[in-house]
Amino acid sequence: MIRLFLALLVLPLTATAGEVRLYAPDALVDTGLIRHILPRFTLKTQVRVALVPQAEAQVMLGPDGRPLWQGAGATWHLAVPGEGDDVDRFVTWLRSDVGTNTVTSFAPDGAALFTLAEAGDDGQDAVVYAGDVALGHAVSVEKCARCHAVEAGKSLGDIGSTPSFALLRALPNWEERFVTFYVLKPHGAFTQIIDLTEPFPADRPSPIVPIALTLDEVDAVTAYVAGMAPADLGAPLAHQ
Repeated sequence: MIRLFLALLVLPLTATAGEVRLYAPDALVDTGLIRHILPRFTLKTQVRVALVPQAEAQVMLGPDGRPLWQGAGATWHLAVPGEGDDVDRFVTWLRSDVGTNTVTSFAPDGAALFTLAEAGDDGQDAVVYAGDVALGHAVSVEKCARCHAVEAGKSLGDIGSTPSFALLRALPNWEERFVTFYVLKPHGAFTQIIDLTEPFPADRPSPIVPIALTLDEVDAVTAYVAGMAPADLGAPLAHQ
């Protein structure tokens, strides 16, 4: 019993199923925007979003991170210290056409309060990917091509129902997907990051031939995809 109790103490804190913990400064909350957008997201996804103190947040709106909107005298940025399917869904929605339209249509007094932030408007430098692009290409071909098409116009035995790298690059949250892909389904069942993830349990081995990458290789793949032309599907992307 003592061992069980100690084990429970060291378990990581996880969000309640179907809930995302969000921090937003009072200056943003007081505009009414948060009350405007959260019910619409919940109605669409059945995922609740709870406003919490900054230290408890999985998603944060404020002065740091990727610029999202301008309004109420500031540029508002998105930072994502948490993880999980519901977090990914909320972040994707915030950056989607539906999410941004919900924000820019917020006009409590008949005039829109927020516009989309433009690259460079907040004085931040453009994102620079430090990974080795050539290494990223090699790793993608070696370790990802059995499921994904990793090069434009080339198929190396990928699974037809699996999205290509070019399609993933077109998603608004492509960076989060590539940087944290090893915790997203189904990758966690057969992927290990050296010196980071735990070995597969003896009673639950990888269902397929596993792959292993270093963090440098993850950075390299992200840098490779950053330079890839996004897929042009001719219409807004719809994804699960």
